[in-house]
Amino acid sequence: MKLLLDANLSWRLVKRLQVDFPETIHVNQTSLPEPATDVSIWQFAKAENFIIVTNDEDYLRLSLDKGFPPKVILFRTGNQFTLSCLNMILNKMQAIEKLFADDTIGIIEIG
Repeated sequence: MKLLLDANLSWRLVKRLQVDFPETIHVNQTSLPEPATDVSIWQFAKAENFIIVTNDEDYLRLSLDKGFPPKVILFRTGNQFTLSCLNMILNKMQAIEKLFADDTIGIIEIG
């Protein structure tokens, strides 16, 4: 499973998440210009088969407007410490695995 962390999440999550999700990257590690727009991140994730991880509700709107892929993991918790985000993702591993495997699911919310 390839996770693409949005700019609103800490890049420090990458190394920790790569233990369970080896292909995790942060948007700042892509070829996209900084700051990347939501639409350009959406297009990149779609082209490269990433699941976007974010706390930006604009991706919910994009998903509703454009469908999926890409799929989205949306935090509904507001800003959190890096360790809290990590634990929330790891606690939802089964749901994330289902999101990745199930073609009828385009978004999951954490929070």
